[in-house]
Amino acid sequence: MKHGKKFAAAAVATVALLALAGCSTGKGDTPAADGDKGDTKEMSIELVSKGFQHQFWQAVKKGAEEQGKELGVKIHFDGPGAETEIEKQLQMLQSAIDAKPDAIAYAALDPEACIPLMDSADSAGIPVAYFDAPCNSEVGKTLAATDSKVAGALAAEHMAELIGGKGDVAIVAHSQINSTGVERRDGFVDKIKADYPDIKIVDIQYGDGDHLKSADITKSMLNAHPDLKGIYATNEGSAVGVANALSELGKTSKDITAIGFDSGAAQVDAIKSGVLAGAITQDPIGIGKTVVQAAYDLANGKSVEKFYDTGSYWYDSTNLDDPKIAAVLYE
Repeated sequence: MKHGKKFAAAAVATVALLALAGCSTGKGDTPAADGDKGDTKEMSIELVSKGFQHQFWQAVKKGAEEQGKELGVKIHFDGPGAETEIEKQLQMLQSAIDAKPDAIAYAALDPEACIPLMDSADSAGIPVAYFDAPCNSEVGKTLAATDSKVAGALAAEHMAELIGGKGDVAIVAHSQINSTGVERRDGFVDKIKADYPDIKIVDIQYGDGDHLKSADITKSMLNAHPDLKGIYATNEGSAVGVANALSELGKTSKDITAIGFDSGAAQVDAIKSGVLAGAITQDPIGIGKTVVQAAYDLANGKSVEKFYDTGSYWYDSTNLDDPKIAAVLYE
């Protein structure tokens, strides 16, 4: 399943559109809420996320539950303890299918391993909506997510600006399997190669979004490349690991420009203290709301768009209090 057109929907617009009942949707808009829900039995939607430990997923859960309450739908949200537990996630997906809900929302850790279970859901007549990262199966009819390549390119633009358009940089990524890790990496790499010939990406390593692994990777990168000008971390766990390593080494953004992804409390604190230069944030609450609405629409036989881009936004110490940015921070 491929992403559709790129969109720049603001978080405020996402929430506002979700509140509109009975509206038809255009490409990239949030699906419209059903205004006539009082005369139907309580529906149920099972959500299986990529993880549970990061604040990002808790924010997605919050959005899903808020939208479920708005629609009068029973929501069950599950996910493995770590984003490396593919088998555990597949077991959760099987349990979701066995529960025979009205719809399933799924965020794939491994886009290939989930295909047989998508076929099982289809055979059981359960519609599927993807969120954050799709399975490589056409069973899922829609995806609610950040356009990760756009977000990676946005990180590259700010990295280039902050380091003066030249120097060596490295990437601490969270996955080379699931789509968010691949696309956030590639969006950054492609933008640097296309527009910034004096910037060289000297190292890319993968820490599985684990704080300790990412911190160790950061230290090894700095040892191997003492002239490193910047580090880009592709998710919350990666960014916290980078920040922890820099703090242990007594370094701040004045010594090396480190850019993160997502906006959990530890990362926001690292930006406030000057350890991280800034980060890209998503709209996880908007993702949760949007995928529940889409799953609800599928269960009711309504059409949905193939891709709902919930947006990506740069933030640093200068705009943390901007209302538009504050709305998509989930610390």
